[in-house]
Amino acid sequence: MKLFGVLGDPVSHSLSPAMHNAAFKALGMDCEYHAFRVSPDSLRDAIHGAFALGFGGLNLTIPLKEKALEIVKPTELAKHIGAVNTVDFNNGMTGHNTDGIGAMKALEGGGVHVKGKNVLLLGAGGAARAIAFTLAAEGAIVTIANRTPERAISLAKDVGSAGKIRGCGLEDLKDLIKNSDILINSTAIGMSPKVTETIVTSDLMRRDLVVFDIVYNPLNTQLLQEARKAGAKTIDGVMMLVYQGAEAFKIWTGKTPPVVLMEKAVRARLS
Repeated sequence: MKLFGVLGDPVSHSLSPAMHNAAFKALGMDCEYHAFRVSPDSLRDAIHGAFALGFGGLNLTIPLKEKALEIVKPTELAKHIGAVNTVDFNNGMTGHNTDGIGAMKALEGGGVHVKGKNVLLLGAGGAARAIAFTLAAEGAIVTIANRTPERAISLAKDVGSAGKIRGCGLEDLKDLIKNSDILINSTAIGMSPKVTETIVTSDLMRRDLVVFDIVYNPLNTQLLQEARKAGAKTIDGVMMLVYQGAEAFKIWTGKTPPVVLMEKAVRARLS
């Protein structure tokens, strides 16, 4: 049997095991996927240990994506983004980033095209890096807004080679949203167990705004509830999870996973 896993801290909320195990079962593969709580200080030991034990591959979640760059050999894309969410052991320890493509496919699946659109991205962590880089490369005009403005400005500089990206704080949130076509939450705000939290409330939104929350547990986050109150179009975090997972699955196994089944497994677990 080949083992796979997701490392994070916290990680008990992860639905990656349900999603990947459903795909392995459907394809008749003798593989299992588990969640492991790993602190940033233990990440090097954990990745090297998984490699030594013959794991097939790993996913990384909060707060390990940026730290992994120092441990694995990143692809050019992961290096440009500045974060790793997928580690492949087929040829050494290679770090990939599938978050950006996951976000793009989630938006496209919701009928949203980003070229020429103003995107307000909340947060400046590992997922924000991938999303900002990918959307700017696709022609979006991206504003990264973070509670600590310096982090947003620094991130905008880091991934600015992709296209039009700037960073700022949250003090002008009302105007930032007013001038945006798409609002994306890439923070952990609203994630279980703190399900009543949100940065943006309905009074700041409008009907022609697209609101995409990458948090998927709970499925109906407070941000999405507020967006629906305002009549805005909403996209939940499940499809980003599924699409980034499907890309990782292809990297590890060379096989195309059953995306519809993966989505069903996640939604069933959430409901």
